[in-house]
Amino acid sequence: MKNRSRAAKVRQARRPLLRGRALPVIVEKGEDGFYVVECPILEGCYSQGKTIDEALQNIREVIELLLEEKASRDILKAYRPADISLHTITL
Repeated sequence: MKNRSRAAKVRQARRPLLRGRALPVIVEKGEDGFYVVECPILEGCYSQGKTIDEALQNIREVIELLLEEKASRDILKAYRPADISLHTITL
């Protein structure tokens, strides 16, 4: 129980450092009706939800967990996009 409490405190302490940071996420509705969401700048950062809101809340939790790792925090600190654009093409 102490470990969970400590981990929660660490996440809470980091939030002000990360608050206001905009991260790209891609949301796609799957064939099963669930929304799948990915943050492409963080490796292995995927989640899903029955609604877009649920999927976005879930990806926030995944991002917070990944940011417990120094490598992920370093990626976020270095991330300074000039522009973001998403396009789809038809084959």
